[in-house]
Amino acid sequence: MVSSVNNIQQYNYSTVSNVGAVKVGTPFVNNQGVSHSNINVLPFNSSQSVLNKRTVLASNDEKEKYAELSKVLDKNTRKQLELLLKSGVLLNSDSNDHSTVLDNLYKMATTPRAVGLSRDGLLKDTITTIAYPFVITQQFGDIPPIYRQKALAANTDGETNLLKKFVAANDIDVEHSGTCVAASIEFNLAEKMPAEFARFAEGLSSTSMSVKKEIKLRNLADNALDSIWLLNAFEMPSEIDNFESATLTFAPDKNAIIRAQIQTTNRDPLERSPLDVLMQSTFMQVGSQQSYNSLTDKRLGKFNQNDKGLIEFEKTFTESVVEDKSKLSVTYQTVDENARLIGYETDFDTMKKHLLTALDMGENVIIGYTQTDQNNIIINGHEITIIGYRYNPDGKLVFICNDTDDNLTKPVEYNEEYLLPKIHHAALPESIVADDITVTPNWVEGLNIYKEMKNKAA
Repeated sequence: MVSSVNNIQQYNYSTVSNVGAVKVGTPFVNNQGVSHSNINVLPFNSSQSVLNKRTVLASNDEKEKYAELSKVLDKNTRKQLELLLKSGVLLNSDSNDHSTVLDNLYKMATTPRAVGLSRDGLLKDTITTIAYPFVITQQFGDIPPIYRQKALAANTDGETNLLKKFVAANDIDVEHSGTCVAASIEFNLAEKMPAEFARFAEGLSSTSMSVKKEIKLRNLADNALDSIWLLNAFEMPSEIDNFESATLTFAPDKNAIIRAQIQTTNRDPLERSPLDVLMQSTFMQVGSQQSYNSLTDKRLGKFNQNDKGLIEFEKTFTESVVEDKSKLSVTYQTVDENARLIGYETDFDTMKKHLLTALDMGENVIIGYTQTDQNNIIINGHEITIIGYRYNPDGKLVFICNDTDDNLTKPVEYNEEYLLPKIHHAALPESIVADDITVTPNWVEGLNIYKEMKNKAA
C-alpha cells in the first residue's frame, strides 16, 4: 500500500551527482575500518539477534557441506564463513523455501554458474556481502575494449534506423547510475534476510539466471483480485496458486549477463560486483515492468515518463514482492505541479516517531530524499537506508544510514535537522502510521498513475 501522493510520484528516484550529501561528524562503523579484501566484521545483521539461532553444525549433511565449501574458499573468505557460523548467520533459514545460507552457498559451489561468471568470485562476493552489506554499491563499471563490440551489438540488436543506432551506441557508457532503489533493496535483503539473499544469489547466477518465490497476495493488497491486478500491471512472471498466494519468477534483464561478465574480469575498486549487477538488474526489472536494460541503465514502462530510476509506486511494489511483506510508502513532502516543495504532510515530530518506531521494531527504513534549488524546485532524488540511530551528548538525534552511492564501505550519519526536511517518502509497516496517515490502496494508486499517463499520451 501507499499513502496518497502528489505529482512528485512521477519523479524518478535515481541519483545524478550525489550533490549535497553532507556527512555529519565521523562516519559510524563497527569495530574497525574495513576494505574489500579484509572484511570480517558482522555489524547490524538482524540474524545476530534472532532467537534460537544455531551456531553449531548439527548433522552430517551440514558438516559435509561446510567442509566442501571450505575447500574452495581462499583464506580470508574461510574466516568470514567461520564468523557467519559463529554468529548464527550461516545456519539461518529465513528464506522463502527454508533453505539456509549454507545450503545456498553449497549449491553455488557445486552446480554450474551462468556463462562467463566465476564460481569462486561469486562465492566470495556472496559471503563478503552477507558478512558486511556495506560493500554493496550502485557504481557502474566502464566497458573495456575487449567487451565493447559485444555490448554495442547487444544494445543495437535489430535496430535499423541509423540515428537510433548511433544513440544506442553512446548510451552504453553509463556515468551516473539510477539503481539506488534496487541497491537499497539489495542491501536490506542481505542485512535482514541473509538466507533469502543467498538463495537469490545462487538462483540469479545459475544457468537458469532466475529464482522462484512464493508470496502472500495479502502483502500486496487486501483483496486478492487487486493483488493479481498489480502483478499483471507490473508484468511480473507469476503463477497464481490460489486466492492466497502466487509464485513469482525473478530474473535480470537479458543484457545483465554482459555487465556481470565485464565485472567478473574487469572490476575496478568501488565498482559493482557481478552479484550487485545481477541483483540490481533483477529488482529494476521488477519495478520497471520488465523493461530495464543493464547496458544503458534505462527503462521503459507504463507508469513512468522518465527513463532512469524508479518512482515511489514502483519502489513500493518491488520491496513488497522481494521481501514478501506489506509495505506502506508514506509520503511526507507536499509538492505542487511544478515540482516545488511547498510543505509537509506531517510535522517533523510525527515523522521522527514513525522512523524510530520502525527502527525499534528491528526494521530498516528505505527512504527517498530530495534536493532542491534556491527556489525550492526539486532537482534530484535519491534512496538511502536508515539502519539505526543514536543521540549526541546534547540530545540531538543522529540517524545512521547506508548510502550505496557515496563510495564509502561503511555507514554514514546525518543529524535530524539535516535529514528530516529532505525526506519525501519512507517505506514503513502500516501499523506504525495507520493512526496518522490516510491510506490509498496500492492498486488504486497504480491505476490512477496509469490513467494519468494515458491521458498525457493522448
